[in-house]
Amino acid sequence: MIRPLALIHEFVDFVPRDLKEGVVYVSIQYATVIHKCCCGCGRQVVTPLAPSQWTLSYDGRTISLHPSIGNWNFPCKSHYWIRGNQVLWAKRWSEAEIVAGQHRDAKAIRDEFVDRQSSSKETTAKGRPATQNPSKGIFARLKDIFGK
Repeated sequence: MIRPLALIHEFVDFVPRDLKEGVVYVSIQYATVIHKCCCGCGRQVVTPLAPSQWTLSYDGRTISLHPSIGNWNFPCKSHYWIRGNQVLWAKRWSEAEIVAGQHRDAKAIRDEFVDRQSSSKETTAKGRPATQNPSKGIFARLKDIFGK
């Protein structure tokens, strides 16, 4: 298996049908980052950008994703970080660690959904529309504020 250590990123509106090895595609519009698994197995890795899932950092030259990427449902079960366009391999997790992590992640997603629903109902109850759409990424919200 090929294990690339350095990646490149591309900001795209739409993810291409055929993903290139070693390229991380970032769609701000759809709050999603997609790449081929860094172990070389060729599987597509989708990392949705949301407070309960992944966050993207861009320093003007490179990207980083947080938290680590654990491909627990793939046969390879690869586990790595993307930091400054570099692949940093993480320790392999046991089955117990994987199950615990999946439960923790599912709870975080449920909690985020409940928080969004509560915030939406509170805003409506006060009779004021929300000024920001929390489901949009920061770049999309800035684009809305400052124009196209």
